[in-house]
Amino acid sequence: MKLLLVLDDPRRAQSFVDYLADMGLKCELTLDDDNNVSIWLVNEVRYQQAQQEVKRFIAEPLHPRYQDASWRQGDTHAHFSTDANRPGLARDLLRQTGPVNMLVLLACVAIYGLSQLGLPMFGLLAFPPDWSQLLGAEFWRAFTPALLHFSLMHLVFNLFWWWYLGGMVERRLGHGKLLLLLLVAGVLPNLMQFWASGPRFGGLSGVVYALLAYVWLSGRLNPARGIGLPDGMAVFMVVWLVLGFAGVLGPVANLAHLGGGLIGLLQAWFDRGRRAY
Repeated sequence: MKLLLVLDDPRRAQSFVDYLADMGLKCELTLDDDNNVSIWLVNEVRYQQAQQEVKRFIAEPLHPRYQDASWRQGDTHAHFSTDANRPGLARDLLRQTGPVNMLVLLACVAIYGLSQLGLPMFGLLAFPPDWSQLLGAEFWRAFTPALLHFSLMHLVFNLFWWWYLGGMVERRLGHGKLLLLLLVAGVLPNLMQFWASGPRFGGLSGVVYALLAYVWLSGRLNPARGIGLPDGMAVFMVVWLVLGFAGVLGPVANLAHLGGGLIGLLQAWFDRGRRAY
């Protein structure tokens, strides 16, 4: 057998397997301790055909064709029950994250809250006014602007995508991969933005752009790693970037967004032959 895909949604995995069965591609499912479902192709000779269907599924995971296949092929014994032992919403949300993801999320919320109480968080964490200060004791300020947010909407928007995409990467690829993307996509885009506009900027959006690009391209290049996004999200990312450079969105850290996206694409290309941990 050969691994096709790993998903964190058992029901969606079952519907995809039922769809493949309609095509004569028999698969088996295995469930690990974290409720991640591995889909294994029984007939390895048809692996290339199955891979094309994996890419199609990742692009349109909610398409009715998969639910229809479950009605035709699905074994009722394969469905997961929704009984009283099912975890509550809060526990379910926590299962979708990891320690790196949660630590950054809490740090951003805490810093925003302290700034609203009047503490000088911008002065403490913003990019220094001169490059030379990064060579001394304040080297960490090359990264910390990523933790600063200037409005509640700014904070909520960035943290939703950080939680969703960062949780996906951390669950499937490990703490180290998310930490690497966080640090590289936090520091390098900040350097680019300082060069373009000076030290008055902040936000996690450069990291979010890196995660969007990384997850999307990883899903295209190596679906078996179990992460991916629809192509529509990549289009949204590019359109938002263009609108920012056009000035439609107001004052936006455009070079941080661009730098983050490029870092994500490059990292996904570098990781294209690797499997999930």
